Amino acid sequence: MRRMGKLLRWAALLLVGAALYDQLRRPAAERTWQGRIGFVPYDFRPPTVERLKERLWNPDDPRIFTPHVWGVGWAVNVYQLWRSLSPLAERLRARLGERPA
Repeated sequence: MRRMGKLLRWAALLLVGAALYDQLRRPAAERTWQGRIGFVPYDFRPPTVERLKERLWNPDDPRIFTPHVWGVGWAVNVYQLWRSLSPLAERLRARLGERPA
């Protein structure tokens, strides 16, 4: 298990390094500080409240996993996760309520 943690840390560091390299190799006027390394998104712009809401609680975005507010990887759109799990929770609650005590 320790090896897996170490491997994940190295992978994260490599992705951060690759994302920074991707931006720093561009002329200063063309740097956006956001993009993708392969299929992994990154965003190094200063976080804003608007982007925080957009990525963590967005009823208009159907994705459960959205790009991080800051950094490399994904965040969880809690609204969509809640919406997806609510019917399952209701069925479980109904099923548990039907059982004799």
